[in-house]
Amino acid sequence: MEEKRFAVLIDADNVSSKYIKYILDETANYGVATYKRIYGDWTKPNTVAWKEVLLENSVTPVQQYSYTVGKNATDAAMIIDAMDILYSGYVDGYCIVSSDSDFTKLSSRLRESGMMVIGMGERKTPKPFIASCNLFKYLDVLAESEKQTMGMQDYGEIGAKKVNGQQKKKEQSSAFDETEKGMTDINVIKLAIKKMLNEADATDQRMNMGEIGNRLAKRYPDFDVRNYGDTKLSKFLKKMDFLQIEKDKEGGTAMWVALKSDNEEEKPEITQEKSKRSYKKRKKT
Repeated sequence: MEEKRFAVLIDADNVSSKYIKYILDETANYGVATYKRIYGDWTKPNTVAWKEVLLENSVTPVQQYSYTVGKNATDAAMIIDAMDILYSGYVDGYCIVSSDSDFTKLSSRLRESGMMVIGMGERKTPKPFIASCNLFKYLDVLAESEKQTMGMQDYGEIGAKKVNGQQKKKEQSSAFDETEKGMTDINVIKLAIKKMLNEADATDQRMNMGEIGNRLAKRYPDFDVRNYGDTKLSKFLKKMDFLQIEKDKEGGTAMWVALKSDNEEEKPEITQEKSKRSYKKRKKT
């Protein structure tokens, strides 16, 4: 299967150079970065950090002077280039890297032309830009997730749980606390999963785990289990006490998800009460 070709366009005014690795690695999960361009005024001191990583990552800098104070000429240059690339017909999608809502209209226009749009930015990114993308990745969450993974490799799985246990809880709680800034709330995700399973076509109302993940990503562009402190969808779903997860009965590798039955949990209690009552009656007679 031929890989999708992406144009990676980075706003140097709104994104830190420390995220370059996560930007390119995440793009590689979806296709090949045909264009890699970054926009900014390279005469300013705040772009020095970017200059050091551009050459080793083969990212082309585009110079854009600030003509007037208070006007963002960088955004305009990115938008013009994005449309030029669109009409060239050489790409299948875009990766727009910025925490600025000014690219909301651009993202919507590209999607109207059949392009796949992956947005990347920090958790401070406004909701309109997130919603306009097919997918949205929080760069600060990706960085935290990798640090956590590297910590487990360094100390071993058991040691990492003891040393980083409290840190992991803080990272999860911090992710939940950021929902007011645009991140989809965990309770919204849970409600969506319940609704999917209730509306499932199967007689036992089960759904394939991969299908649940795909539907959540389509419904919520910023959905990523790493936002909630997990590295795999299976671990994320197993934490939800209202779900029952089973392996494929036919011996396959697929995993199936269903809602737990409330009746099954109540049965032992009812049986116990009946047995107590019957014992008392026998004692009286």
